[in-house]
Amino acid sequence: MKTRLPLLLLLMMLITPLAQRAHAEEPAIPLDRAPDRSNDLVALQRGARLFINYCLNCHSAREMRYSQLQALGISKPAIEDNLLFTADKIGDTMTVALRAEDANAWFGTAAPDLSVIARARGADWLYTYLRSFYRDDTRPTGWNNRLFENVAMPHVLWELQGQRALDHAEDTHARNRPAPVRYRQLTPGTLTPLEYDSAVADLVSYLVWMAEPTRQQRKRTGVWVVLFLGVFSVLAWRLNAAYWKEIKQ
Repeated sequence: MKTRLPLLLLLMMLITPLAQRAHAEEPAIPLDRAPDRSNDLVALQRGARLFINYCLNCHSAREMRYSQLQALGISKPAIEDNLLFTADKIGDTMTVALRAEDANAWFGTAAPDLSVIARARGADWLYTYLRSFYRDDTRPTGWNNRLFENVAMPHVLWELQGQRALDHAEDTHARNRPAPVRYRQLTPGTLTPLEYDSAVADLVSYLVWMAEPTRQQRKRTGVWVVLFLGVFSVLAWRLNAAYWKEIKQ
C-alpha cells in the first residue's frame, strides 16, 4: 500500500496537466467535419488557386515551391502564366512582400506561415474557422470569428461568402441556457452557401496537402512495405521450420 501511494500521486501529477491542457485547447464551438479531398486533383488545383489569390497576399509558405504544384497536375506554363504573381521563377518559395513589422503594426501580429498550419491546427479546425467569420464593427478590421474570438485576421473570402452578422435568437424553451447563435446574411456573396463551403473544403484540402506533399506517396509506400514484410515473414517462418526439422532428425 505504501508503495502504491507514491505511484498513484505521480500518475495524478502526470495526468492533471494533460487534462488541463486538453480543456484549455477545447474549441469555442464544435468543429465541423472537413471533407477529405486529398485524392481529388481537380479540388486540390482549385484550392491552390484560392490559396495563391487570397491567402498568399499576407501569409507566406516558405516550405513550398511553385514548382511543386506540378505534382497536382498543373503544367509549368500554367503555373508561370496564372499562378506566379509574387515570384520571378517557378523554383522560388511562396513568400510575400509583407514584412513582419508592418503586419504587427497593421494587424497586431505577424501572419503565420501556412506551410505547416494544417499540421498545427488540423483540417476540421481550418474548415470551421474559414466558415465562422461575421461582421463586428468593434474590431479594428471590422470582422470577428466565432471559433477564434477577437482574431486579428480580416475575412479575406468575404466577397465569396458575403457579409454576415450574428443573430442571437431567443431560446424560449430553456431560459438558463445560452441562446443559439445563427448567422444573418447582410449582403450576398458571389457564391451560394453550398458553393462557398465547397470552395473552403478545396482550400483546406490544399493546405493539408501543402503541409505534407508526399503524404499520399508515403501511404502507398507503406502499404507495399507492409505487404513485403508479411510475405517475408511467411517465408522466414517456413524456412525456420524446415531448418529445425532437419536438425531434430
